[in-house]
Amino acid sequence: MPLPASGRNDLSGGPEVAAARRKFRSAPEAMMSFEWPWQYSFPPFFTLQPNVDTRQKQLTAWCSLVLSYCRVNKIYTMTIAEAQESPLFNNWKLQRKLPLESILVVLEELRKKGNLEWLDKNKSSFLIMWRHPEEWGKLIYQWVSKNGMTNSVFTLYELSNGDDTESEEFHGLEESMLLRALQVLQQEHKAEIITLDDGRGVKFF
Repeated sequence: MPLPASGRNDLSGGPEVAAARRKFRSAPEAMMSFEWPWQYSFPPFFTLQPNVDTRQKQLTAWCSLVLSYCRVNKIYTMTIAEAQESPLFNNWKLQRKLPLESILVVLEELRKKGNLEWLDKNKSSFLIMWRHPEEWGKLIYQWVSKNGMTNSVFTLYELSNGDDTESEEFHGLEESMLLRALQVLQQEHKAEIITLDDGRGVKFF
């Protein structure tokens, strides 16, 4: 069944779109491991409805889907080109995709909820916060306390990518979000962000 014009965007051409297409189609394991909500298999879900109440319920469902998908796949940042090609907004089985203008509406709704920040003035890339910095800070400090590592110093890389944190949810956390979490702990006098010979680090109290 061909995709109706209302659900199709011209994504041909452009290196960013091509790279995004390769990126998301080269990770089938991540896509298959995610449990899609029932709405994702419902074609009208990919067209924002004009009725105010219906539209708000639809946006709530889209926001929940975006946050859940990014959490499962540990996605912290995304460009608009990547979003357009992501299975998140494309159900290739149904041959349905959320149009660009509707994607932007969903992203703006996430921003209003405090789950998204634009990373540039052109709004071409964004930070998605399925956990807020305060929540990440709490998780990190719980791990530090549980393992008796107060008064210890870590590089940022050791904290987010070291073997000791491999089983923790914050493993692989992007540096920008990690720094925000550590800044929260610093304000609470539980940590201090310091400068080391090989970059930045943190000391926990």
